[in-house]
Amino acid sequence: MDNLQKAHPFLKWAGGKRKLMPQIDAYLPAALKNGRLQRYIEPFVGSGALFFYIAQTYPLKEYFINDVNSELIMAYKTIQSEVESLIDCLTAIESSYLPLDETARKAFYYKTRAQFNQLGAELDLASFQPQWVTRTAQLIFLNRTCYNGLFRVNSKGGFNVPFGRYKNPTICHADNLRVVARVLQGVWIENGRYETFSQHVNDQTFVYFDPPYRPLSQTANFTAYTNNTFGDVEQLKLADFYHQLNSVGAKLMLSNSDPQNIDPADTFFEGAYANFRIERIQASRRINSRANKRGIVNELLIMNY
Repeated sequence: MDNLQKAHPFLKWAGGKRKLMPQIDAYLPAALKNGRLQRYIEPFVGSGALFFYIAQTYPLKEYFINDVNSELIMAYKTIQSEVESLIDCLTAIESSYLPLDETARKAFYYKTRAQFNQLGAELDLASFQPQWVTRTAQLIFLNRTCYNGLFRVNSKGGFNVPFGRYKNPTICHADNLRVVARVLQGVWIENGRYETFSQHVNDQTFVYFDPPYRPLSQTANFTAYTNNTFGDVEQLKLADFYHQLNSVGAKLMLSNSDPQNIDPADTFFEGAYANFRIERIQASRRINSRANKRGIVNELLIMNY
């Protein structure tokens, strides 16, 4: 791996873990750090902060990453196989966008968003095709220039985040994209539900779950990075799956929100993950639309070791 630059997530992502790596590292399994594991699986890869960290810090023989978000997985696969074409496309977008004034930038943004949503209805995301490069470039552009850098879709799957007023956004991080592409070589990348890789889990495997978080409050409900819901029923189904993988001897870690930030009597996760280790780490998160309700909150790490 390049000693001068480490790969980091190529998208901004709600709930991203990049800033939490020092805290999370302290709770990673000793078997991972001692080289006794062979495989890493991340079923809700999102921006992939922990995947990139582990792949460049504790190299293993096999990596499997997955997400139910087909647009996101398209982007990973495009970077894996066509990074230079993607860089060319992003460079062209950046060169067209940055010289514009705010009014023209806003028009450029909404035109691109409309094209992105229209192409989404027409594009086959099951197998690679050249249009993936254009669409991935549009996705990265929208992510870098939209409000708060969110990925959010409506019930029909349309990207619906409004324009963000950034003075000088870097749209094409060419060096990082090249290192990301290098890290992704040989990685299994799939689009599906979190159970996708269950047949690959054994006692030589570390599985990290980072599902859509259980909302802390009505105003903090952000789980819409796909048009699927992930409510308490899904959270409990995931807990059942966690128990199943525990029975085969895999090392497991799961992140989620801590309901006790809001309600000290809420023991939802203590009940769902009874007999497993639950630790709290501190994260800087927005848990309310009001500025005075933002700041440091606890998040949960749930482990079977």
